[in-house]
Amino acid sequence: MLEPAPGLRGVTGESWTGVRYFSTWRTGGVSRAPRDSLNLGAHVGDDPAAVRENRLRLRRALPGEPLWLEQVHGTAVFDGDAALASGPGVVESAGAGAPAARAGAASTPCADAAVTTLRGRPLAIMTADCLPVVLADEAGAVLGVAHAGWRGLAAGVLENTLDAMRRRAPAARGWRAWIGPGIGPGAFQVGPEVREAFLDLDSGLAGCFVFQPDQDRWLADLAGLARARLLRAGVDRVEASGECTWTRADRYFSHRRDPGSGRQATLAYLADPGGMQAAGWT
Repeated sequence: MLEPAPGLRGVTGESWTGVRYFSTWRTGGVSRAPRDSLNLGAHVGDDPAAVRENRLRLRRALPGEPLWLEQVHGTAVFDGDAALASGPGVVESAGAGAPAARAGAASTPCADAAVTTLRGRPLAIMTADCLPVVLADEAGAVLGVAHAGWRGLAAGVLENTLDAMRRRAPAARGWRAWIGPGIGPGAFQVGPEVREAFLDLDSGLAGCFVFQPDQDRWLADLAGLARARLLRAGVDRVEASGECTWTRADRYFSHRRDPGSGRQATLAYLADPGGMQAAGWT
């Protein structure tokens, strides 16, 4: 368990040179049921004043204002550095077939991933069953975060994020990834079209699906699929939180369990690479 600030709880992974990262729990905020209490999503029907207060509490645990995204289950990657330099609206090349990102001077960038090379620039991903993925090199020179539901995962959001990071830091080596809380392999029921979307790309992913003959459905290991895609893309080390949003109602929001639920967030930023401080907090 991580305590990033008084009253806030969350989870993180192993120490990571120059990188701080954590996923929030649903506790420590002011939102009322059914989005109690640290709902960070402004698009789920919650009281806007409650969301603002929840985000303010989170902001106090960070070195700067988080870069929030309008996530659409796509593959576009937003350039967090250019957003500071010239205002929102600059998007890293997202790869063939990726949806264009919509952003204006006062709007939230529309993308499902973001990258930065700036110290103290927090990147944020909101989830409620999909996977949040944090990516960086071993030296902490470049950082990326991605929202990976099955659609974005199959379409290449993780590969696009890595491509954007490699362009930003061509000399970076030793890629690492952390897969945050998401719906677990015992709870994620999918139809055959989801399985086919992955097996059409790589038949070796069949082991990430278990057939349920009584329901004519499949159980999918979303984190296992993400791990396989990351390793294939050249990530050397992949760690997963192992936390299931669907089963841990005390810790996490889950849209599949509770339609219209709130959203937790995964935050990551680059810090001083000179020390091996506890991951997720300085």
